[in-house]
Amino acid sequence: MDTLQLPDTVPVMTLPHTVFFPQALLPLHIFEPRYRQMLRDVLARDRLFAVARLDPTLAAQPGAGEPAHLVATIGVIRACQKADRESSNLLLQGLCRVEIQNIVRQHPYRLVAIRPLNTTAGGNHSQLESERLEVMRLLNLRRRLGTPAPKGMTRFLESIEDFDSFADLAAFNLCEDSAIKQKLLEELDTRRRLQLFATQLKAEIGEQKLRRKLQGHLTDDHIADN
Repeated sequence: MDTLQLPDTVPVMTLPHTVFFPQALLPLHIFEPRYRQMLRDVLARDRLFAVARLDPTLAAQPGAGEPAHLVATIGVIRACQKADRESSNLLLQGLCRVEIQNIVRQHPYRLVAIRPLNTTAGGNHSQLESERLEVMRLLNLRRRLGTPAPKGMTRFLESIEDFDSFADLAAFNLCEDSAIKQKLLEELDTRRRLQLFATQLKAEIGEQKLRRKLQGHLTDDHIADN
């Protein structure tokens, strides 16, 4: 962030159920005409655009359009390939959190004014390491109880030394609730973000253990017989 120079305005994609984080790699399939135009423009310029989660509460209101959460992540296109004449596949890498300050224009695609957001550690090294180890312990326990994880993800996370990057990549790859992910994105205190994720993991593990207890020896296919 000390050397990153961001423009004052960037295009933004507003997507339901998608929360993008710094350092994360997000594959996208671009097919809507407005986003095809956006892609052509950013590839010719700086390869930067933001991804924001659609706010479902505001979206339910009449005439709301596509309201976005105000905290989003700006990313850079690392790879782009034409899929056919009407669509493209790209890989977007997250750079940093941004706050959407206002909408500059809506057409041909949404352009927003942004302000970069910096994170803070929220604790010393030993405190952050303790929180990181707790998150890893809970992730491993949740996996042993039956929640699948991408192959090699545990080893990958264990190799990350930067606490901020660890918290973001763990949340992006292993938190399934997009509302919780949005809260984690909005939390700028790294230690607090790790604690919030740990709390969510404990709740999920509690649900898994209760399900196992109620299920007994029945398989998933026969749980209705319990």
